[in-house]
Amino acid sequence: MKNESPPAAALERDIQLFTALLSEVLRAHGRKRLLVIVERLRDGFMQLRNNENPQLRARLMQRIETLDPQTLAEVIRAFSLYFGLINVAEELNAHLARMELIAAGERLWIGSFDDTVRRLKEDGLTPQQLQNLLDRLRYLPVFTAHPTEARRQVLSESFRRLFLASQDLHRLRLNDEEREDKLQEILTQIQILWKTDEVRIHKPQVSDEIRRGLYFFRESLFDAVPRVYRFLEKAIRRAYGIDCGVQVPSFIRFGSWIGGDRDGNPFVKPETTELAVRMHAELIIETYLDRVQRLNRLLSHSSTLCTPSPAFLDSLDADEEYWQEVMGQRPRRFLHEPYRRKLALMAHRLEANLARIRRRLAGGEINGLPLGYASDAAFLHDLYLIRDSLIHHGDANAAAGPLQDLIRLAETFGFHLVHLDIRQEASRHTQAVSELFTRQPGAPYYQAFNEEQRLMALSEAIAHPHPFIIDKSTLTPETRETLETFEVIARMRAEIGAPVFGQYVISMTHTARQVLEVMLLARLAGLLGLDNQGWFCTLQVSPLFETIQDLERIDQVMGTLFQDPTYRALLRASGNQQEVMLGYSDSCKDGGILASSWRLFEAQKKIMALTEEHGINCRIFHGRGGTVGRGGGPTHEAILSQPVDTVHGQIKFTEQGEVLSYRYANPETARYELTMGISGLTKVSRCLIEPVRPEHPDYLAIMDELARLGETAYRTLIYETPGFLDFFYECTPVDGIALLNIGSRPAHRQRADRSLTSIRAIPWVFGWGQARITLPAWYGIGSALEGYRSDDPERLAKLQAMYRDWPYFRALLSNTQMSLFKAEMGISRQYLKLAEEEGRAAEIFARIEAEYRRTVKQVLEVTGLESLMDETPDLRHSLARRNLYLDPLNHIQVTVLQRYRSEQDKTWQEAWLDPLLRSINAIAAGLRNTG
Repeated sequence: MKNESPPAAALERDIQLFTALLSEVLRAHGRKRLLVIVERLRDGFMQLRNNENPQLRARLMQRIETLDPQTLAEVIRAFSLYFGLINVAEELNAHLARMELIAAGERLWIGSFDDTVRRLKEDGLTPQQLQNLLDRLRYLPVFTAHPTEARRQVLSESFRRLFLASQDLHRLRLNDEEREDKLQEILTQIQILWKTDEVRIHKPQVSDEIRRGLYFFRESLFDAVPRVYRFLEKAIRRAYGIDCGVQVPSFIRFGSWIGGDRDGNPFVKPETTELAVRMHAELIIETYLDRVQRLNRLLSHSSTLCTPSPAFLDSLDADEEYWQEVMGQRPRRFLHEPYRRKLALMAHRLEANLARIRRRLAGGEINGLPLGYASDAAFLHDLYLIRDSLIHHGDANAAAGPLQDLIRLAETFGFHLVHLDIRQEASRHTQAVSELFTRQPGAPYYQAFNEEQRLMALSEAIAHPHPFIIDKSTLTPETRETLETFEVIARMRAEIGAPVFGQYVISMTHTARQVLEVMLLARLAGLLGLDNQGWFCTLQVSPLFETIQDLERIDQVMGTLFQDPTYRALLRASGNQQEVMLGYSDSCKDGGILASSWRLFEAQKKIMALTEEHGINCRIFHGRGGTVGRGGGPTHEAILSQPVDTVHGQIKFTEQGEVLSYRYANPETARYELTMGISGLTKVSRCLIEPVRPEHPDYLAIMDELARLGETAYRTLIYETPGFLDFFYECTPVDGIALLNIGSRPAHRQRADRSLTSIRAIPWVFGWGQARITLPAWYGIGSALEGYRSDDPERLAKLQAMYRDWPYFRALLSNTQMSLFKAEMGISRQYLKLAEEEGRAAEIFARIEAEYRRTVKQVLEVTGLESLMDETPDLRHSLARRNLYLDPLNHIQVTVLQRYRSEQDKTWQEAWLDPLLRSINAIAAGLRNTG
């Protein structure tokens, strides 16, 4: 402890405190001898990690095997709660360390606004150049529901209370009695957590996932977003001066797939999307109403002591009509308090908006209800009037507080909260369009056409004033539902507002024709078409390219689309911006991490060059997951590693699974994550205002070869090794993952199909992670580096230069190190006991282990490090700390899987299912980014 820095020492003290209090709870409220069992397993496996001892290992396994299901479940719960407590301690101490840096007045960490803006100033950017850059920024995280978020919302709320109580211990000056009270509060929270079941009894519905998504906005982001803007404004004033004239626009927006993503999820229906949109609107209107009412108590200025602006006074005159026509009275209150009078009317209008939304949520009619605000723009206009009027009579400081925060929220969230993307698989649209053509008398047989003929038929139908005669009663249920989805989009746009939806994402896009099929279906719902004024289009489509093959032909597909006159006209009518989504998950599952990463890199270069050639603005949508094998990793580094001159001020990416909790559950951490992402976006968008240096041609050629070698190694293992998929299904707990009630989406596209194409990328990555193999994140990298290098020292020197100089390659190998560190071949070997043919499983595992050792060796030699993660010691220490409890958990999981799979008696099998599901939850909590 002596050599640790003060922040590290404080963290260790908090962990020791939490561990001691957890022990008290286990002693008082756990099963008999539970604490003894937990400590002996923890200490025993810690000894094994330091020094292998077969006799000790046998004793520990015997102890595990003698425990009944209920006792094992409690042991697992204790380990799981320990991980939750570690997460709180680390998150809290990271926040406190940042606050100490800020208080010291020194230059802040890389990725902070302070450091980023100072660097821009030092590099010679003028205030006008900075303004030009800020005006073109758009930062757009998209929240998705995926079966990797294991934590229940009630647990998140308890951990939040624990975070705040622990923060008080650090930041408040407490006497002995107050400190004892605070410790008792922490103990109480841990006791409550111990007695709260972390495993859901029922599988969540989509509506539950929508509510879960709303939690992050209500509890964290409504606080974090305005503060992020304040931090950026302060950084600009420090670097450029208070009179520099730079204004920070509101460029953060949020998207969501929850309630809109129907690809492979049969539970997302048109009515589900309606529900999501209305729940979003209800939450944001509630928030505005609460803040307006608080402002009403704050802005108590008297007209006898100050004179509002003429524009504001004119608006009060106009409000008189609303009071009389809608409320049937003249305003009596606040006659000499103009802002309170204005805010009272604003609150009334918001209440009217809220009443209409709630009536619709309840399934009732809204006839006769007051209209309220016609749009979010009208609400914002009123807020601007108050702000400008306060500034007009010298009260700019009053305008800069809660009022400005509310303005930031309204500019960010509108009346829709998030842009809800709709996603559906391409074949569903083809099925619907084919059926519609078939039902038309004399219509050509669409399915018999080649691609060129189909494009022509679609273009003609889109331009036709009445393309189809449709009798919905004669259509298949699938086609009816597809048409109704587009009708819901049109209806909700009219009800809530145009920004309510983001993009229509077409997954598994293989051809240009599949995009025009969506446009035709949208045409039937009135979302686009040709009228007396020309083309109009209110739907923006984002084709999703997921497999290695699709990524390689992305320019061919999009090039065909951009040459189609109908599509170009629709694109221009919708704003001339094309969004293209890239899927990280399936491409990695398909061809391995190196081929996936590199094809994604190349795809971005291709699509940006193509859109520039056609005079189209382009935004890349990154379909990232939580793990490295699904495009995960630190956001700041991920953005910096994008290809040069491809991020033109805008970045859109998915935030999935447990990542939502770790990044956005606490406003303190949410502010940090948003700041790091925005600063990364700012840095890579300098290409908008100054020339950039392209990537080194040698580096690109080397990566071509590495990707080829890595893909060959990966495909040889996955596709050409007999019994490999049996190994995956038998030697990982993927069957348990499918039973865990942590997501509405099925784990397989087709239930009985155990093929690689059927299993979704998320359980694919989740399963390997649970067994501590983490294979999708690193397999093939060692073979590729070794194959390229051979024994040539010059080639090693080139790889080392790439790691040093090229952000893309550096991020790739940095993320690889984290995945290799999380892998534990000694523990993974224990899962071989689960194989039906243990000999064949051992042969496959030997190949995996050899590649693991090869990858570790090659990565260390290229990076010049002595051990993995030497450059990120805090993160390494954090992961190592979790191994104390992960090691016994994995051994428990192997035992429980054996019992569950071999048990013939259904009652006993159910008894073993409970500790199995809890072990999956616990290991997920320990590894943190599992899906």
